[in-house]
Amino acid sequence: MPRTTSHLLFIFAVFTLAASSAVAQQIQGQVRYQDSGQAALGVLVRCNGTGGTSEQFTDRLGKFLFRVSPGHYDVTVRANGYVVQQQSVDLIDNMSSEYMFFRLKPEGSRAKAPDTSTVDLNVPSEAQKEFDKAEAVLASDNKGALEEGTRHLERAVTIYPKFLQAQLRLGTAYMDLQQWDRAEQALKKTLEIDPKAANALFALGEIYLRQKKDEEAEKVLLQGLQIEDRSFQGHLTLARVYLDMASKIKDDAQSRPFLEKAYDQVNQALKLNAELAQAHLVKGNLLLRVRRAADAQHEFEEYLRLDPKGPAAEQTRALVEKIKKALEADKK
Repeated sequence: MPRTTSHLLFIFAVFTLAASSAVAQQIQGQVRYQDSGQAALGVLVRCNGTGGTSEQFTDRLGKFLFRVSPGHYDVTVRANGYVVQQQSVDLIDNMSSEYMFFRLKPEGSRAKAPDTSTVDLNVPSEAQKEFDKAEAVLASDNKGALEEGTRHLERAVTIYPKFLQAQLRLGTAYMDLQQWDRAEQALKKTLEIDPKAANALFALGEIYLRQKKDEEAEKVLLQGLQIEDRSFQGHLTLARVYLDMASKIKDDAQSRPFLEKAYDQVNQALKLNAELAQAHLVKGNLLLRVRRAADAQHEFEEYLRLDPKGPAAEQTRALVEKIKKALEADKK
C-alpha cells in the first residue's frame, strides 16, 4: 500500500441530522396552491445561506419555520407538477425575522390537482394549542426549551394520537434529546398516520444509522427517496449508511460495491446542493478509502471552507496537513 494512504486510511464518524445553534432569528412562511387557495401539505422547502442549509416539509397549514443566524438566505419551494419558486432575504441583526408567502403555480399540462387527502381537519383545538406552544418554545433560545417543547408535543399527541405534524415533531425532538427508542416509536406512529411521510422515513434512517442498524436504515431511506427523490439529506444519509457498511468489511473487493453506492449517493446530494458541507466531508472519506488522497484533500478543504467551525473542523484540518505531508513525501 502506498505510504500516502497507509498512514491516513481512517474514517471520521459523520455527525448530526442537522446542525443547530441557539439563535433567535426566524424565517417562516406559508405555501398555498394558487388555483384552489388550499394549504400545501408536505411540500419540500429548503433554506440555504450564511448559516448553512436545511430542509423541511410544510405542515397541515402549509407552514414552515427555520431558525437561522444573521446573513443572506434563499428559500426554495418545490412540488411535483408546479413551478419552482424562490425568495431571498437578508437578516441584518439578531432581531431580524422574515415571513414569506408562496403560491404554487401549475407547470403547464403536467400539473396535477393537489392531494389533500392527508389534511386532517379533525385536530382538536386543545391539541393544536399545545402544538403551537411547542413550536414557539422550540423556536426560542431559552434554557430548557427542548424539554419544555417536548412536553407540549407529548400533550398534543395524548389529546389526539393521529396528529401527524405533532407526532413527527415529537420524533425529531426526541432525537435532539438523544432518546432514540422514543424517537423511533414517535416516527413509526407518524408513518402509521401517513405512510408517505418521507421526512419521517429520513429521520428513521438517521436513527438506525446511529444504532448501526444499516440494513434497516437502507430500507427506510430508499422508501423515503422513492417518495421524495430531491432530498439532499436523504441521499447524504444513505451515502453514510453505505460507507458504514463498507467500513465493516475488511476485504477491498467485497466492500467496493458499497463504496460505489455511497459515492453515487453523495454525488446526488451534492448535485442537489453543492454547498452541503457534510457531503464534502463524506466524499473526502470515500476518496481516502479508495486511496485517492489528493482528491480527498480537495473535498476536505471544501468542507472547511463551507463549515470552518463545524464539529469535525479541527480533525479535518489535522488530516489535511497529514495528507499534504504524505503527498510531498511521495514526490521525493
